[in-house]
Amino acid sequence: MKKLVLLTLGFFLSNVMLAQESKDIIPTLFTPKISYLDSLKATFSNHATSNCIDERWLKELSDATLSNEMFFDIENMNIDEKVAYNLDTEVLKKRLRKLDVQSPFVIEYNPALENVIKSFLKNRTKSFERQMALAEYYFPLFEEKLSKYNLPLEIKYLAIVESALQPKAKSKVGAGGLWQFMPATGKQYKLNISTYVDERHDPIKSTEAACHYMMNMYAIFGDWSLVLASYNCGPGNVSKAIRRSGGKTDYWEIRKYLPRETANYLPAFLATMYIYEFKKEHGLVPKKAEMTYFETDTVMVKQAMTFKQLSDLLDISEEQLEYLNPIYKSKYIPSIDDEYFYLRLPKNKIGIFVSNEEKIYGYLAYLEQEKERNLQLALQAKKRDSIAKQDSLAVAASLVVANNEPVEMEEVLKKRTKEVVSKNFHKVKKGETLSQIADKNNVSIVNLRKWNNIKGSTINAGQSLVIQTTKKVTVNEVVKKPKPKTEIIEPEVENAVAVNTEKPTENKYSSAKSKIEIKEDYYIVQKGDSIFSITKKFPNLTTDDLKKKNDLKTDNIQPGMKLKIQG
Repeated sequence: MKKLVLLTLGFFLSNVMLAQESKDIIPTLFTPKISYLDSLKATFSNHATSNCIDERWLKELSDATLSNEMFFDIENMNIDEKVAYNLDTEVLKKRLRKLDVQSPFVIEYNPALENVIKSFLKNRTKSFERQMALAEYYFPLFEEKLSKYNLPLEIKYLAIVESALQPKAKSKVGAGGLWQFMPATGKQYKLNISTYVDERHDPIKSTEAACHYMMNMYAIFGDWSLVLASYNCGPGNVSKAIRRSGGKTDYWEIRKYLPRETANYLPAFLATMYIYEFKKEHGLVPKKAEMTYFETDTVMVKQAMTFKQLSDLLDISEEQLEYLNPIYKSKYIPSIDDEYFYLRLPKNKIGIFVSNEEKIYGYLAYLEQEKERNLQLALQAKKRDSIAKQDSLAVAASLVVANNEPVEMEEVLKKRTKEVVSKNFHKVKKGETLSQIADKNNVSIVNLRKWNNIKGSTINAGQSLVIQTTKKVTVNEVVKKPKPKTEIIEPEVENAVAVNTEKPTENKYSSAKSKIEIKEDYYIVQKGDSIFSITKKFPNLTTDDLKKKNDLKTDNIQPGMKLKIQG
C-alpha cells in the first residue's frame, strides 16, 4: 500500500513539473529577414532628433513660381503707368524719408517708385508673405556676410529681386542662383562650375561672390544705386548711360538710357525694401520658416555618393537634400582628387553622419561590390540570351512557311498614358486681381498671363479668363502586330533510300527537311543535296570515300542519282 501511494505521488509530481516546463517554453516565431541596410542602421549611434523640414515647407522652398513671377514683373512692368491702390501719397513720402535717413541708399519719392509699390501691394501680397518665410531662412546668412565686408545690410533685399530667394532659380539668359550670376561672371569670382557642381547655387559661396562684386563696383561708381544698376546690366552699360545723359550720375536721371529691365530694377528693389520694412502697416502676415540656415551644418565628404544613398541611410528625403545642397546638379556628390566637397544637413542629421561615418562608407563600398556583381550577372545573362537567339534563328531557318502565305496580322490592346488639357473659364469679379484668381484656381500668375495674352497686371470686371488644367489619363490603343504562322514540313521521301539491315539510326546532323532511314547500300540524291551534306547523314563516311565509291571526279551531283554508300 505504501509503495502504491509513493508511485501515485511520484507520477503526480512528474506531471506537475512537465506542465511547468511546458509553460516556460515560448514558441519561436518566424522573424522576417531584414535587409543589410536596415541591419546596419540598427547599429547607428543616434542622437536626440528634431523633425526635419516638413513637406509643405520643403515645397515652398523649392517652388520656382516666385522667381518666375519676379522675372516677369521686372521685364514687363510699365512703372510709369498709374496703379489704383489705397495708399496715400503723403503717407508714402513720409515713410520713404524715414527709410532714407537710416540707409546709405538714396531713397526719395518718385511717381514711378510709387507705382511699383502700389502694384506689388495690389497684386503680389501673397507672394511676399511666402517670400518672408524664405527671408527668415536666408537673411541671417546674408547679414553675416554683408557685415563681414562692411556693406549695407539692405543689399539682402536684392536677392529677392534677383531670384525670389530660390537657390535653383535660372533666368532665360542663363543666370543662376540666389544672386543670379552669369557663368562667366561666376567663374571670374571663383565659383566652380562643372558637370557635377555649380557653386552659383551655393548660398554661402555665391553670397561671398556677390559681396566682392558690390565692393568692386562701389570702388568704380561710389553710389549704391549705380552699383545695383551695374549688378543687373554690367558696369559698361551704366557708363554708357552716364555719357548719354551728359555726365549725370543720378539713377533717376540716367534711367531712360539704361536697358528696360535695369530701368525697372532699382524701383523693384526699393519697393521690396519698403514692403518688408512696413509689412505690419499693410497687414502682411509672413509665413513662418520651419528652420533657419544656421540650424544646418556641413561635413566634408570623403567618397562619392548619391542623394538616394544618403536618403536611405539618414532617413531624410532627397528633396530636402537637394534643397540644402543646391550646388550638386545631378543629386550626386563627386569625389575628385585634390578637391573637397561638402554636404549640408540639419544639425541632428550631421550628428548621425559623423558618429557613423565608417559604417556609412562601408555601406557605400558594399553597394559598389553589389553593383559590380550585378553587372557581371547581367553580362552572363546577355551572353546566354545571345546564344539562345542564335539557336532560335537556326531553328527558324529550318522552318518553311506553308505555301508562302502572307503573314497574318492580329490586333492587340496596348495601354498608354497621355496628358489631356482642358479649358475652364473664370469671369473676373469687381476688385479681383490676377494674384487672387491664380490662388483661387491653384495656378501661377505667369501661366494665367500666358493663357490669356495679358501683359502687365490690368484686368477688367466681367472679363472672361481661360484657366487650363492638365490631367493624365490612361487610354487603350489597338495596335496591329504580325501573327506568327509557321509549320514544319517534312517532305515525303519516296523510295526507301539508305541501305543497312541494322536498326535504323538518326544522325544529329540530319536536316529538318529529310529524315533518312538506313535500309540499303544506296542513297537517292534529293533536291538540295550536296556531297558534303550526304556524308553528314551517315557516320564514318567521308567525302573522299563517297566520291571514290561512285567514281566521281567532281562534287557535281543531280537529284535522282543513285549513290553507293556501303561496300
